[in-house]
Amino acid sequence: MPLTRNVGKWDRIARAVLGVALLALAGGGMLLGYSGLGIVGIVAGAALLFNAATQFCGLYALLGVDTCSRKSH
Repeated sequence: MPLTRNVGKWDRIARAVLGVALLALAGGGMLLGYSGLGIVGIVAGAALLFNAATQFCGLYALLGVDTCSRKSH
């Protein structure tokens, strides 16, 4: 499956913000002893940041969702 862009601008911004927030919360959870929850948060935050960086979401691709606006010339 090629990494065809399917994540739009606002979707990308939301994923980046949520990804950073999840990583911060997961780090705090790890420091407080919630290692299992922290690991889940780190994985989820990293996945959201990957989606934001590549503008590709595998779940969107499977469901046929595309929030990326493409202007025809």
